[in-house]
Amino acid sequence: MLALLHTSPVHVPVFDALRDRQRPGLTLRHTVAPELLDRARREGPDAVADEIAEVVRRAVDEGAGAVLCTCSTLGALAETLPAPVPVLRVDRPMAEAAVARAGDGRITVAAALASTLGPTADLVTEAARRAGHRPRITTLLVPGAWDLFEAGDTDGYHRAVAAALTPVTGTDAVVLAQASMEPARALLPAEPPVFASPGPGFAAAALAATGEPGPPNG
Repeated sequence: MLALLHTSPVHVPVFDALRDRQRPGLTLRHTVAPELLDRARREGPDAVADEIAEVVRRAVDEGAGAVLCTCSTLGALAETLPAPVPVLRVDRPMAEAAVARAGDGRITVAAALASTLGPTADLVTEAARRAGHRPRITTLLVPGAWDLFEAGDTDGYHRAVAAALTPVTGTDAVVLAQASMEPARALLPAEPPVFASPGPGFAAAALAATGEPGPPNG
């Protein structure tokens, strides 16, 4: 079983669909806790460490082989918590793929929520260091996009993300900091390449949950 911690209910069908395509038969256990993101935005991610640890504990008690945190704001904290099973952040495989593509070039980290920019840029920097690269990392906050997301206008949200990224040039890779941004890829040109977290993040977590060896990390 793979347990997933989300801070929005929109992620549940996304990861159910990924399971159906990639891992039919794998049991998923979803926990949706938007209040964790709200508090982390106000007080910092460390303020919700105990709550995340409790989610992990319950998941392990119910038989989870791994836990996947799909919130980029909380992921860096989640993966450091002590646990008897792997606790993964959804965006790490995405960051590694973007670094592999960009090398020592330029990577643009785009986010709809300001609290995600720092953690994702730090993750890309770490992935680059481990891979022996030194890319130039720039960040882009999509104005007004999160308001659309919170209002339930997901189509408008994705259009806003695409509109902000379409003019971006001179970059070797674009990283979408939040899993919820992934559908905007369909609205963007093929170049520069755009990397999103749900697919690769789920694939890595499914391997961990089933005890199968995955690719070397960094």
